[in-house]
Amino acid sequence: MDNFYAKQHQDGFICREIRADGSDCFERYDPVSTGPNLLPWAELLYYEQFGDIDRLHRVFPALVAYAQWWKLNRTWQNGTYWSSGWGTGMDNMPRVPEGYNQIFSNGHLTWLDTNLQQYLVNNCLMQIGFYTERWQEIEEMEDEMKFLKSWINENMWDPATGFLYDVFADGSRSTTKGISAFWALQTDVLDGEKLDTLVAHLSDTTEFDRPHRVPSLSADHKKYNPLGRYWQGGIWPGTNYMVIDGLWRKGYKDLSRQIATNHYDNVFQVWKNTGTFWEYYAPESIEPGFMARKDFVGWTGLPPIAEFIEAILGIRGQYSENKIEWDVRQLEAHGIERYPFGPEGVVGLKVAARKSASEKPVITVTTNVPFDLVLLWGDGQSSTVHVDKSGKIKY
Repeated sequence: MDNFYAKQHQDGFICREIRADGSDCFERYDPVSTGPNLLPWAELLYYEQFGDIDRLHRVFPALVAYAQWWKLNRTWQNGTYWSSGWGTGMDNMPRVPEGYNQIFSNGHLTWLDTNLQQYLVNNCLMQIGFYTERWQEIEEMEDEMKFLKSWINENMWDPATGFLYDVFADGSRSTTKGISAFWALQTDVLDGEKLDTLVAHLSDTTEFDRPHRVPSLSADHKKYNPLGRYWQGGIWPGTNYMVIDGLWRKGYKDLSRQIATNHYDNVFQVWKNTGTFWEYYAPESIEPGFMARKDFVGWTGLPPIAEFIEAILGIRGQYSENKIEWDVRQLEAHGIERYPFGPEGVVGLKVAARKSASEKPVITVTTNVPFDLVLLWGDGQSSTVHVDKSGKIKY
């Protein structure tokens, strides 16, 4: 990320791809010159894991300048955001009207995921602003969040289908159901009832609950491809992580764990069959996606690492709050060694086998740093204990 910040232009623009000689691959006003602006989200997650407040101070100006560039150059007259197929990273998803290039054109759409992501950007920057005591500099972002939340609910939410959609130039909603809608899980844009309705689509076998979850395009769309064909149904670890993490944070932990386990098992089986990881996967069979690139560990490192640790084992560290939360659901003995916690912490967590989910877990901890362990199990039972440097647990 620092390499991108280093090439930021004076007006705040950061090109999505930069050549080895340091030059931009795209002109700034090209509709595909930017990818999803997830930099503030990533920086905030890094801070939670490692507590590097100095880094937040250093990157805050770059993040704000880039967000302001987006607002000046990627919005329609009414203040909503646009992108393109390539700009969203979902190249060939069928979204723009006929006659527009589905990869390179903005299609005169108001793009759902882009607006949800910009809401997330503003929220993350507000949090970073509070941590760095610079929130006064970006108070206008609160106003934009209020506007986007209202506009998304009034124009992009369809009460008849209980789903979020892109909006065409004439104000009508698209009917394409895609994984882009689930960026709402990373925001507070939808209230509880609407969110429940949206989440229910993930368990619909005619839409997103396929043999390998979660397809990028709903299975009831005419362009849905059982081999994936990139964003016409392909299973992408990056967007899957967004869904899994969002479900967990919103309290849908059982569903989060189900999807994570399904995704992990399918990726693992393909790895056993082929000896490697792939760019993306097919939704209807245990195999790589159509023409997927092999030896691809970029975002496909998520299933065997982040998703396994956070959703399947249920271990989430928050160094900024000096705590590790462990939601124990497995009954067999398990745990993790050398779990990184902050800049110097190395933690080992083990739990003994249990006979039932309601049985309180017996935990063994090794650590070189003190922290609070928040233990969850059964039907809402919890216990918080302090662990000192020796690994001893103090009740």
